[in-house]
Order: sequence, then C-alpha cells, then structure tokens
Amino acid sequence: MRIRNDLRCLQCTLALIVVLLSTLSHAERPRIGLALGGGGARGAAHIGVLRELERHRVPIDAIAGTSMGAIVGGLYAAGMSTDELEEVVATLDWVDALSDSASRKDLSFRRKQDDAQYPINFELGIRDSELLLPMGVIAGQKLDLILRELTLGVSHVADFDDLPIPFRAIATDIERGEAYVMGEGDLAKAIRASMSVPGVFAPLRIGDRLLVDGGIVGNMPIDVVRQMDVDIVIAVDVEFPLYTADELTSALTISEQMLTILIRKETLRQIDSLAENDILIRPELGTFASSDFAQIAQTVEPGVRATAAETQRLEKLSVTEREFADYLARRAIKPDPRGKLAFVRVAHDRRVSPAILASRLQVEAGDPIDSERLAADAERLFGLGLYEQVSYQLIEENGATGVEFLARAKSWGPNILQFAVSLENDFEGATAFNLGTRLTMTGLNPHGGEWQTDLQLGTDPALLSELYQPFGNASQFFVAPRIDLRQYNINAFVADSAIARYRISETELGLDLGAEIKSFGEFRIGAYYGTGRGKVKVGDPLIPNVEFDTGGVLGRLRFDTRDDSRFPRRGIRADLSWRQSLPGLGADERFNSLQSEIDATWSRGKNSLQLGLSYATTVSAEDSIENFFPLGGFLRLSGLERGEISGPHAALARLVYYRRVGESAGGLFDVPVYLGVSAEAGNAWESRSDIRFDTAHFNGSVFAGLDTIIGPVYLAAGFAEGGRSNVYLFFGAPPR
Repeated sequence: MRIRNDLRCLQCTLALIVVLLSTLSHAERPRIGLALGGGGARGAAHIGVLRELERHRVPIDAIAGTSMGAIVGGLYAAGMSTDELEEVVATLDWVDALSDSASRKDLSFRRKQDDAQYPINFELGIRDSELLLPMGVIAGQKLDLILRELTLGVSHVADFDDLPIPFRAIATDIERGEAYVMGEGDLAKAIRASMSVPGVFAPLRIGDRLLVDGGIVGNMPIDVVRQMDVDIVIAVDVEFPLYTADELTSALTISEQMLTILIRKETLRQIDSLAENDILIRPELGTFASSDFAQIAQTVEPGVRATAAETQRLEKLSVTEREFADYLARRAIKPDPRGKLAFVRVAHDRRVSPAILASRLQVEAGDPIDSERLAADAERLFGLGLYEQVSYQLIEENGATGVEFLARAKSWGPNILQFAVSLENDFEGATAFNLGTRLTMTGLNPHGGEWQTDLQLGTDPALLSELYQPFGNASQFFVAPRIDLRQYNINAFVADSAIARYRISETELGLDLGAEIKSFGEFRIGAYYGTGRGKVKVGDPLIPNVEFDTGGVLGRLRFDTRDDSRFPRRGIRADLSWRQSLPGLGADERFNSLQSEIDATWSRGKNSLQLGLSYATTVSAEDSIENFFPLGGFLRLSGLERGEISGPHAALARLVYYRRVGESAGGLFDVPVYLGVSAEAGNAWESRSDIRFDTAHFNGSVFAGLDTIIGPVYLAAGFAEGGRSNVYLFFGAPPR
C-alpha cells in the first residue's frame, strides 16, 4: 500500500514539473512587435514579410503601422490571413479605389447632367465671396467604404488592444505638427487617416485632431511598437531610396529627393534605436514607384526574400507547430455576433430634409448586416453631389446594433463651380472654341432647392440660369423658372447652296413644371417667351437681317442610363423635346417643332458599339432661319465642316465602334486610350417631302480618343462622298 502511495506521489510530482516547465517555457517566449513603415504601393512587401514569418512560425504580439503599413498591419491585426491580404491588393481596382467618382447609376439625374456637360473633374467653391479649393484631390470616398467592408468583422472593437493582435496606427496632426498614435476608436477611420498623403488625400478629422499621413513625422513606428510591451522589434523598411547624382536631372526629382530626405531623417533615427536582438528587414524593391498600384503584387515576393535572409535569427523566435496553430486560431476573424439592424439613420451637416436623404436608402431596420448593401446606400447618398464623403458606422445603443450613415458636407461648398472646355479644329480655318463654367448654389432650403447658372464664352457664348425647386421633402415634382441667352452661327440655303451665314442671338424666359423619374430621367412641361435677331456675318450684304419673337408651350423628356458620359460601355441616352409656337404667347407664327436624339451602347470585353439616331422637324412653319437644325462636324457627318448644312428638317444615323487598347497603366493618373471608327448618314432638308434615303449624305470617321481629366480628347479624320475629308482635333464631349 505504501509503495502504491509513493508511486502516486511521484506521478503527481512529475506532472507538476511538466506543467511548471511548460509554463516556464511559455513565459520565456519573448513578446514580438512588428513595425511596418509606409511606402505606397511598395508597402505590399509587408505581406511577403508576414507570410515568411508565418512559415518560420514566428508569432506577432503587437503591430504598429504607418500609411500602407497601417493598411496591411491593421487588416492582419484584425484577423485577415496573408492569402486574403494578397488577394485584396492583387485584385483591387486601385485606380477606382483611389478616386471619388460615384458610379453614374448612383448619381441623381441633375448630377448626371453636370457630369456630361462639365466633364473636367475639378471643382472650386464659393463662400462669402471667397474662392475655396478642396483640401485634397481625393476625399477617400471609395477607399473608406472598402476599408469598412474589410474591417466589418471587428467594427464593434473600440479598443485596438482587443483586436486579435493589438494594433496602433500612426498619423500626423497637421495642426500641431506632431505624430498622433491611434489605439482606439474606429479601425477603418484610423487606417484611412494614417495614409492621407497631404495634397492627394483630404485630411481626416478625428475628435479635435486634423490628421494626415503619418509618414511625415513617423514613417517607421519603431518607438510606438516598443511601447506596446514587446521584447523584440521586427522593423520593415519599404521607403523609396534616395536618387543617385545621375538620376537627379530635373526639378521634379530634386523635389522628390528633398521630401525623401526629410522623411528619411526620422526613419534613420528610429532604425538607430534598434537593439541587438531586434531585426531590420529591407525588401529589395529598387525604384519600384510608390504609385505603381497596377504592379503592386510584384512587391510581395521581395518581402518574402528579404525575410528569408534572416532565417537564422528568426529560427530563435520560432514556436512549436502546436503553439503556432493555437496562435493562428486565436487571431482568426470570428463571425460578427450581431445579426440584424435595429435602426437606420443619417447624420449630416447640410440644410437638407432628412426625408430626402432617407429616400435614397434601401436598407431598413430589421435587415441583416450586409457590407455591400450598406456601401451601396452610402454611394447613393454620395451621388446627390452635396457631400465630400459619405461613410457608415455600426453602433451599439441599448444593447442593439444599428447603422449610422455619416454625410460630411463639402469643405469648399456650399456653392460649387464646375468647368468645361471644348475645341474643334479641322486645320483648315474652321475652329470652334468654348470655355464654360457652371455655378451651382445648393442648400437653398431643406427641400433641396438649388440655383444653377452657366456662363459660356467663345464661339457659342451663352448665359443660362435656372432655379430648381422641388415642391416638398423627397418630392420628385419641381418648378423651374429660367432665363436663356445664346448666340450661335447657322447657314442659310437656297436650292442646296449656302447663301449666307447668320449670327443668331436669342433671349428666352421660361417656366417649367416637371418630375424626376427616379435617378435616370426627367420630364418637363412649360411655357416660354423670347426674342431674337439674326445678323448676316458671311454672304451678300444685300441679304436682310432678321428679327423674330418666340413664345409658346413645350414638353421635354430625357433619359440617361449610361455608365459613363465619355466612352460608355452600356446604357441609353435619350432627349425628346416638342415645342408649340403660339402667337397668343408672343410668337410671330404658329407651328410645331420636334427634336429627338437617342443613342444606345453595348459592349463585350474591350469592344463597344454605339447606335445613334436623331430627327428634327418643323411643322406648319415658314422657312425661318431660327428654326433650322444644323449638321456637320465630328460624328455629325464628319466629312463636312461644323454646321455646314442646316434646314427645317434634319436626320442623322450613326454607328460608332471603339475599342480600349493596351493594358491599363494602373497608376493614379491612368489615361485610357480608345481607337474607333464611325459610319454616318444624314442630311438637312428644306421640305419634308425631300426626306429620302437617296438624298442622304454618307460620311465616316476614324479616330483615337483619350479619356483625360479635362474630358475626352479626340484626333479624328472624317470622310464624305466625293473625296471630301476633314482632320479634327477635338476636346470635350462631341456635340449632340
């Protein structure tokens, strides 16, 4: 019996020793912190570093990241695997993500018209007679929604120490000129603030801090991660190297060098603080550009190789397979326990009725939490064109989870200036040039009233002003008083021969009632009154000038479902208008006129095909020059001079094919290039009885097009029957 008791005591003693040794062994494992520096697209090398650390079974206990290091580090700390990280950076459309252009399907119809008529992607603000610039080229609308989707599983975590791996993001307080370390709050917002490159991204306000990219004051956050109770620091340096003397050949490269030196100075100070047991990893990235997001996946492997070069030191930090499996299980993303939305609301800082904003939302209380649907609603609010950024946040109230959409007004608003430039030159003396600006005064009242004024200078000067006033909250019905002043040229014909070119000046007052058709259309009816004068500019001086009065009622129906106003891949644009001229409302004569234009686009792969039809006619009218419809110019009978033919009846059909050529460069300033051809048939007739297929002019064109920040740019050659041809340089949208 005694021997049995002694054996039992010996077994308990041995078991206790094993437990103590295991505990002692676990306690002796050093805590490892990871410092991930900024470097734009070069920062994807961090993923390769993480992958190789996992291969060596090196657990990470804390992460601090700056800029791209904050993206990779924050998502890894939130539980994302290295495979998931690599898939994100490799498949993400970075050009689209690093832009603020709302999808056209999310734009209101009025904003679609802005997009088509004023294609320059730049706005100025006017406030208290002062011109205001945006605080950055990019507000970060799409990037914010992407980060929210990627961090949705941990959106309930307010303390970054409670993430699967404790995390810190470093930003720069642009007001105080100091580093700001974020260890709590909204993870997506913290990551976004850390990468707000000044001048490119707008600063982000968190609390009382106005934050920009942390790389300015702390691109290598070694000191931050060391303060997170770690024993060993692994630092990853992906900064762009200094140029050599042979590479410093321009003011641009010298300016870049100056900025690199300023950032590098603090980075080197941080690196000098590394202890003997710390590890510095520098992937060999050469001169891989920080903005080369198209090739971003190529930087992952250099991160792997640079980490593998430290194998001997990393093996000392390796844990057992079982311990590492437990570590991976602890940091895996857990399903969000919150099931359905208890409430949905919008927080905003504009003078807009909540009903208008609520009408744009599709998610409702009781719906499941779905990041795609939440992002889609945020984009629909952004499509109103009133806000600099629209985000969302899941919040807890009284034990329930709801969503709050956060709409931040344009810092350069509320009155917005947009710009357009158009140039058409056939290199034979026929040139048309117009420079336009549109002032939109928004927030006139809670119902969404706005006042829009267009000023155009050049070949076709114009001054147009319209007050757009919906009848009530979220109402699709509106009233729109307007005034139009225009000048343009038009040719007069006798027996198909141009005898004069008139300069037409028109003034028109109108009052329209209308209704928006969801976000893709608009219908109007109204009354108008105007006066005009036609002065002979080219032709026999004995040809008389003309004066005329107009007045009557009108109707207009417009649709626009195109995915792009410049080089659409799909969608329909239609514009149908009818006018009844009435002497009782001031017109010289009674007649009807009808104008219709429609085009539809289909695409497959990089190829697009567009069919366009237009028809205009005047019924029961004298051959008054002010009622003529012009044709001629690029894509409107391309072999003829701009506006070369005109008449009271006109028709045009065109078939346009274009293909996007080459691969996208993928950089922030990617300029798509298209090659295309067109076939066109049409004419202008003095009499409707003359409208026949055999009297049509057949034209065509070949062109190269670029989708630039100032709008589409074309270089085209137009061809007409009889060997006539034109060469065009065209800026801006082709005339419709």
